[in-house]
Amino acid sequence: MSRTRSVALLCAFLTLLNDRIGESMVFPLLTFLVAPLVDTRHVGLVVGLLGGSYAAFQFLATPVIGSLSDHFGRRPVLTLCIIGTALSVGLFGLGAVLGASLTTGSGAFLDLALMFAGRSLHGVAGGTAATAQAVIVDVTPPAKRAQALGLVGVAIGLGFIIGPGWGSWLMDVHLALPIAMAVAFALLNLLLTLWFFSETLPGSARQPSLGLGAFNPFWNMIQTLGNPRVGRLSVGFGLFFIVLYSCVTILVPFVTLELSWQATDVGQAFALLGMGSIAVQGLLLGPLSRWLGAQRLVPIGIGLMLLGCLMVSLARPDATALDAAMGKPLVNSAVVMWAMGVGLLVPSLRALISQRLAAGSQGKAMGSVQALQSLGASVGPATAGILFSYLTPRAPFLIAVLILLLVGGLIIGPLVRQRQLTSSPP
Repeated sequence: MSRTRSVALLCAFLTLLNDRIGESMVFPLLTFLVAPLVDTRHVGLVVGLLGGSYAAFQFLATPVIGSLSDHFGRRPVLTLCIIGTALSVGLFGLGAVLGASLTTGSGAFLDLALMFAGRSLHGVAGGTAATAQAVIVDVTPPAKRAQALGLVGVAIGLGFIIGPGWGSWLMDVHLALPIAMAVAFALLNLLLTLWFFSETLPGSARQPSLGLGAFNPFWNMIQTLGNPRVGRLSVGFGLFFIVLYSCVTILVPFVTLELSWQATDVGQAFALLGMGSIAVQGLLLGPLSRWLGAQRLVPIGIGLMLLGCLMVSLARPDATALDAAMGKPLVNSAVVMWAMGVGLLVPSLRALISQRLAAGSQGKAMGSVQALQSLGASVGPATAGILFSYLTPRAPFLIAVLILLLVGGLIIGPLVRQRQLTSSPP
């Protein structure tokens, strides 16, 4: 591996990790931050909306950022988005810290407004995830992209280990410490990018102009959905992320309000999610991709995610000794299932989509795929919050099972047909 490629992959990885740490450092603590500011019956809804606001603005920004990186290059876009991440986490932290002292009336409204503003700005800056993925694609041959894109999952996994674990521990010391650490990591990421990262998209490969469609998040996404080579795969990709983000977001109020977990318990569960992601995408994905192929890993990932949702729906409060013995292990086991399912499906499906698209527009393509992820991530938490608050706390996980069955129908059919075509004699 050349030094230029190694540095590019390292900077892309750190950028993805920075985004995840800024997201996950306070994410498991949202229920504890929101609970003093709103009525108990609305906590799940507000947490879902906070989670959805990040993703909604990421959805609006990601295709634009991806197209800008195709036109101007990766380096300036990464730099601006990293700065935005640092500012957004600081703004959210200001609202959270004020919320610890001003918990009624206009004070509570101001705190929530700052938290929503910080999450929204972070969503805009989080559009850099598509650019970081485009950097990985820029420097990786097509045959090795599934394994290389596993860095995305490793960054997510490591972010979920560092963020929730340290966040819950530092919160016990002082509420501002998790925020300060997330901002410090963003600044470190900025310095490393400015000093070491070299442009990976040569001028000859850049898009010569930007049409108005580049600034319309729906335009690029509709083009991708309308592409017969990747349309059904992309729809399934978006629906899968509706399930993933609805379950991960609503898991926090579920275990906190229904199962009486503490912040450290939540942090441990998300640390398991992170460790599972790293184990699968950092250690197992490469050998499994060579052994089974990306086309076989995708349905396995769907099945694992479905099994995890069923397991969470079976968890009950500690009303009896059996409930106490089964509740936490059941949820933690389900979280590991989610990590394994996501670790197998997401990089494999991203690689399959990228292999079917033109090499000269990978930033736009990855931006469109990331936009589908962000759209799913914005719809999922808000919908899960409504189901949790006004139907039943287990409804989000049961509905997720039905959606995953639909995802399987959308994705598995085209992959089976492709495998039959590639294996049939000429």
